[in-house]
Amino acid sequence: MLIGIISDTHGLLRPEAVAALHGVDHILHAGDVGNIEILGTLRTIAPITAIRGNIDTHGPCADLPPTDVIELNGALLYLVHSIHDLDLNPTAAGLSAVISGHSHQPSAETRNNILYLNPGSAGPRRFNLPVTLAHLRIEQNTLTPTILTLL
Repeated sequence: MLIGIISDTHGLLRPEAVAALHGVDHILHAGDVGNIEILGTLRTIAPITAIRGNIDTHGPCADLPPTDVIELNGALLYLVHSIHDLDLNPTAAGLSAVISGHSHQPSAETRNNILYLNPGSAGPRRFNLPVTLAHLRIEQNTLTPTILTLL
C-alpha cells in the first residue's frame, strides 16, 4: 500500500504535489490546510484523512480534528500537526508511526521501532527550505518512507 503524506499547504496546492500524489492508495494531510477546497481536490485522487493545523482557525478547516489515528494495511498511524503537541505515548498506544507537520522541515527517523515522519511543506516556500511531501509504503508490517522534493 502506498500512502501520500502532505502538510502545510497553506491554501496552495501545487500541480507538482498533485502529480506526486497520483497513484497513492490513501492521502494523509498533517494540517495547515488553509483552504478546504484542497481536501476536495485531493479526495479526487484517493481517500483522505486530514487534521487541522495552527492556521486552520476559521471556516471549514477549523472543523477538522486536531489529531487523528488511522489503520492502513495493518499499520496504526497517528497524525498531529506539531510534534510538540504529541499527547500520548506512541509505544503504549501501539503506534507504527507518528505523522506531523508544522516545522516545514522534512524528516524521517525511527525511534523505539516507531517511525516519526514529517513530510515538510508542500505549500508556499518558507525561507530556504525545500517544497516537499512524502510517500509511505506499507508492506508486511514494514514502513518505508520517501521524502519527495517538488521544488
